[in-house]
Amino acid sequence: MDVFGMRDFDGHERVVFGRDEATGMQAVIAIHSTALGPAAGGCRMWPYPSTREAVRDVLRLSRGMSYKNALADLPLGGGKAVIIADASAKSPELWRAYGQFVDSLGGRYITAEDVGTTTADMQQVAQVTRYVSGLPRRPGEAGGDPAPRTALGVFLGLKAAVRFQLGRADLAGVRVAIQGLGGVGYHLCRLLAADGARLRVADVRDTAVQRVVEEFRAVAVPVEQVLFEDVDVLAPCALGAVLNGQSIPRLAARIVAGAANNQLAESADGQSLQRAGILYAPDYVVNAGGIISVAREYQGGASEEQVIAEIHRIPERLTEIFERARREGRATHVIADEMARERIGRPVRRLVA
Repeated sequence: MDVFGMRDFDGHERVVFGRDEATGMQAVIAIHSTALGPAAGGCRMWPYPSTREAVRDVLRLSRGMSYKNALADLPLGGGKAVIIADASAKSPELWRAYGQFVDSLGGRYITAEDVGTTTADMQQVAQVTRYVSGLPRRPGEAGGDPAPRTALGVFLGLKAAVRFQLGRADLAGVRVAIQGLGGVGYHLCRLLAADGARLRVADVRDTAVQRVVEEFRAVAVPVEQVLFEDVDVLAPCALGAVLNGQSIPRLAARIVAGAANNQLAESADGQSLQRAGILYAPDYVVNAGGIISVAREYQGGASEEQVIAEIHRIPERLTEIFERARREGRATHVIADEMARERIGRPVRRLVA
């Protein structure tokens, strides 16, 4: 496999493969950039069909973290880890092996939870390395499970998109389709329902759907149909690449604003959304609440109140991107990418690893 020749390699500083024979752990850590500080990003655990698919995913996710951290004004670079396994493979020994893998990079990469991993998993990782965040915290302190903070940022960003695109100051009666009801999707539904939004939801797990239907009066829709519901806003909160040449022509929503990483299958798909008159909230801008929490926890000294205040700046950043995209007649993701690359080119104070 020619990693350097992969389209998604994009100048990564380091791609490291780790394997532990005793536990069967197979992991990849990608460090896209440390220009602004040590690379930070979560660890995804997923049964990838091939090593190539795992590498492609970790490269895309790592680059996204560089851009996300830059636009969130965090003193962090971008990195990501993937473990090629189903969640049933979890064990204390596996997390010890993964923690040792992270530790071997000497602080160049800071890990946390992501799809398929939890706060409890990171607690086990923390037994063998200090380069980990997203750990339990005392009341009032920054940190802990980042999912509710990610959901808050998406909620605030979604409201900013509704204000910009629909001219609505609130979400009362606004129709939102949510794809994926995991840690972030569930909390997003809670926030949206409390603000009066009408929810249509889907997930591959029936129990997750039933919970949201019962608690928030949501309407369940088939997984294969949720992207194409007749709604005002589509919120992808599962895996990436759902916006592509096949799906975009079928979208009915006027706004896409969700928590999933790498929602665009290709950069050209962002232009397709623009031509269709659909406002796209770049995923790594709108879903930055979790990494803001993780970063401030790792740095230390911040309160939960301060983290919440930082997350409330997400709508301001999004609106700047929306306005510039409209003014220049360009796609929102292109504007966001340019802004992120400009900031990565101007190093700032690093976190002490």
